[in-house]
Parts: sequence; structure tokens; C-alpha cells
Amino acid sequence: MPLTQPAPLLAIQASLAATPWADEPLVPMEDSGLAHAHLRLGETGWLLRIPKQSQMGLEPEAHLAYESACFSRAGPSGVTPAMAKSLPPDTALPRGALVVRAIDGRSATLPDDLPTLMRSLAAIHRLPLPAAAERAPLLAPHDPLASMYHEVLDQARYLADAGLAPEAEQGIRRELARFSASLETTQRPEQRLITFDSHPGNFLIDVDGQAWMVDLEKARYSYPGFDLAHATLYTSTTWDINSHAVLDNDAILAAYATWEREIGETGRSQRPWHLPLRRAMWLWSVTWCAKWQVTSGAPPLRNARGQDWSRQHNSEALNAHVQERVAHYLSPPVVRRMGKEFRSLAAAFADGLDTETQLTDDLE
Repeated sequence: MPLTQPAPLLAIQASLAATPWADEPLVPMEDSGLAHAHLRLGETGWLLRIPKQSQMGLEPEAHLAYESACFSRAGPSGVTPAMAKSLPPDTALPRGALVVRAIDGRSATLPDDLPTLMRSLAAIHRLPLPAAAERAPLLAPHDPLASMYHEVLDQARYLADAGLAPEAEQGIRRELARFSASLETTQRPEQRLITFDSHPGNFLIDVDGQAWMVDLEKARYSYPGFDLAHATLYTSTTWDINSHAVLDNDAILAAYATWEREIGETGRSQRPWHLPLRRAMWLWSVTWCAKWQVTSGAPPLRNARGQDWSRQHNSEALNAHVQERVAHYLSPPVVRRMGKEFRSLAAAFADGLDTETQLTDDLE
């Protein structure tokens, strides 16, 4: 039942009975995301972040613990909202909820706001890396590149049933083969805390021009290059209606250069990985599109557990937008566009991994 209906709001209000927000009116916000609904808690400056599902595939309690850890680990960066409380699952909130600081700001305007987005990502990436034993519950695979490959491969199972044109499917599978071959190198980039969901629509720009990263459900210890790619890929910058923009290569390269300067001494050493991780992040995004295309028509899961991409969780407007974007990103012209972009950026990242040029020659 939509959150705008009186009965659910009254039930959710009861879930806040033992909190400082017990008597605050609940103000529904625009349904703009596939993973959460949001309610403002009156004029307190806080909001209720209510999971529609767990993109991480977790049980409700484990999901809340994971999301709470995302906010607490990223908090010292100064560019993510504070979290005040975690509300356990109950009848009104079967997946629980988080109370987080509401950020008053506007959507990112690209490419003008790319420097501030990159500075905020660098602030997160500069956070000290915890000892391996202290990284849980966040994902912290021993080999994030191999882990990403298997995550992409799992989503790629849906390509055959997603109704793709043969040219598009073949282009995606060629990139998958390239990704597989890249695992043979023994080199790996530096690991840091990353957001793994840094598309521009997840940032708000405040009156001082600072970019706040407001969606931290999927943070993990991995490679910053995944965030840099997700912030500048065509499939990211054209996803959100309010921050929609098509970046040219100059804007993309300028964004990477800003991050390299902001991150400090290690920035330059990451350059060999910019293109391989960009290609991998695009594969993650486009195979997710295939997965959504195939699975979103299912009814909601009855037990409110794990991943659940059912369209019935969303408004008609949101579903229409996602469907249009998904079909666009899976189309032959966009797959061709991405291949062309990767080839054109290869020259700018010419001092990349020695294997990259060889892999491109072998697999084109």
C-alpha cells in the first residue's frame, strides 16, 4: 500500500512511539528510488529511510546492520548524512527503517558540479582502511576484482531472457570476455571504503557548494575506480531526471584529474586502473538492467526478505522512467557508444596496465 495512504502512515507513526520523533507529522517525499521510500519527520531536519528491499540480498535485521555500518563508516568523511537511529522490523515496517539527517540541497548540475562530486568521493576514499578483521559487516573481498566479475556474471544470467537485440547482447558478452581475461593479471589497485552507488542522482549540493552523498546502502571495501566510473558513465549521468547530462571525454577526464589531485600521493598510481574498472562498472550497470527487465514483473515477496525488484513497490511514474532507461541502455546504439568511449579513453589512460592494450587487441 502506498505510503501516502493514511493507515500506513498511522501505523508507521506507532513505530516511532518510543523515539524523539513520536509526535512529528510524517511527510511523504517523492518516490524516486527503487530501494527506499522516505518520510520527513516534520520540521526536525531528520527523515525516515524505509527499505523497499535489500539490494544486498540480506534479511531485514542484517540489512539494517549493514546500512547502519555504511553510514557510520562513511560519517567521518564529512560528506554523508548523520544517522540517529535504527528502527527494528515490525508490522508497519517489515524491513525496519533508519532515521538519518535530511540534507537540504539541489540536484547536481553536470558537468559544472563534477569537481565537487569528485572532492566528496575523495573525502570518502581518503578514510583510513581498517584492519581486515574490522571491516565486517561491510563487504571486503580478498580480491575485489574477481568478486566484481562474479557479481557481474551472476547478473549476466538474465541477458538471454531480457529481449536484447543480437548486436547488443554480443557487444556486452565481448566485454564480459575482456573482463574475464583481465583477471589473469596479478596486479591490483589500492582498496578503500567506496560507496558503490555514486551515480550523480545520489548527491545533493548544499548552499555552500558541497556535494553530499546521500545513499550508502551498498558501501564496501573495494577499488575507488568503481566510484569514479559510476559517477561519470553515460549509464549513470543520464539515469536521474534531475541531474541528467551527457558528458564528453574532456569532462570525464577532468573529473578523474580532480579526484587524482584530491586523493593525494596515491592518486596518480591509480591511473592504470581507471579504464579497466570503468569497463567493469559499466558491465555491472548494464547486466543489472537485464536483471531488472526480467525480474521486475514479479509480485512482491511475501516475507519482505532479500532482493525484491517488483514494480509493485514503486509509483507508476518511477517504473515508467526506469523501464525507459533500461531499454535505452540495453539498445545497440548505446552498447556501441560505450565501446567507442572506452576505445577513445584508452589513449588518455595510455599509461594503464600493460595487459589492457593486449586484451583490447585480442578481443576486438
